[in-house]
Amino acid sequence: MYHKRKMMRVAMYYNNGDVRLEEMDIPTIGPGELLVKVLASGICGSDVMEWYRIQKAPRVLGHEIAGEIVEVGEGVDRYQVGDRVFVSHHVPCNTCRYCLNGHHTVCDTLRTTNFDPGGFSEYIHVPKINVDRGTFILPEEISFEEGVFIEPLACVLRGQRLAKLRPGQSVFVVGSGISGVLHIALAKASGAGRVIASDINEYRLKSARQFGADEILSAEEVSPDRIREINHGRLADLVIVCAGSLPAYRQALECVDRGGTVLCFGLLQPGMDISFPFFDFWNDGITLLPTYGGAPVDIVQAIELIQAHRLPLKEMITHRLPLAETGLGFNLVAEARESIKVIIEPHQ
Repeated sequence: MYHKRKMMRVAMYYNNGDVRLEEMDIPTIGPGELLVKVLASGICGSDVMEWYRIQKAPRVLGHEIAGEIVEVGEGVDRYQVGDRVFVSHHVPCNTCRYCLNGHHTVCDTLRTTNFDPGGFSEYIHVPKINVDRGTFILPEEISFEEGVFIEPLACVLRGQRLAKLRPGQSVFVVGSGISGVLHIALAKASGAGRVIASDINEYRLKSARQFGADEILSAEEVSPDRIREINHGRLADLVIVCAGSLPAYRQALECVDRGGTVLCFGLLQPGMDISFPFFDFWNDGITLLPTYGGAPVDIVQAIELIQAHRLPLKEMITHRLPLAETGLGFNLVAEARESIKVIIEPHQ
């Protein structure tokens, strides 16, 4: 039992090529807090953005988790030991001007909250504020490994909600990693018309087709003429960029139709500035829409979608690894070759 132990194993991140299995104290909890046994933790593409992560190394990463409550702090009455839960790492205040205007993901509280340590560990300490507004019971229909998708799916849901995707609209997804295939699957489930996907990797293009893309293109094939050819003479109503590269954004701006939207989902490194023909952008009524994270409403919707088995999430899992092989998982995700969703199971 956990309470007879003092130490736990964690995967400590130093850089993408150096993730070490180490030990640290099992966190202690106080009033209003929870201790959660992590049973599944997904590796996010942002985890392997070395320029983004290495500034705070060494640290335990991992924010896509599902697990089981093993200790409940004094005063917690909504949860009990044994509950299966998803825990959100970032939570909003719900009272600032940003939250009140629906911009929860730019809330200062959301940007400073977290559980401790990251999800690539055997246990996490859930602070009081995360217990209050970031802990969700996993329905019995959702397995722990499916629970790992709640956070990334919430991000995708928010993006498509803000982009106002409507049934019948055409969608072009640039980049077919896990974010890309989630966007593809969700767009098809939401009634999108023709969905086109691109990538530089043949394996991921096959995955894009598997999860709902009507047409797939290698990145080298992408051009406005090619999009028109396969989209009934028109460019795409919505272009979703899931690749953090300048060429991906240039292609997106070239391939969006008049009155259309470019959803900026993939992150560019600071200092990577993009230039584009402003007159065409203005004249054609293009919307450039950034999106970050998921709001509480998106998490609730993600849980409902997963519970209803509307999306083929289990089929997206390509690797299930024990905690000791987290370094291998990071390599697989960073290489972006023959993996889609890599999950760490800390207690296997």
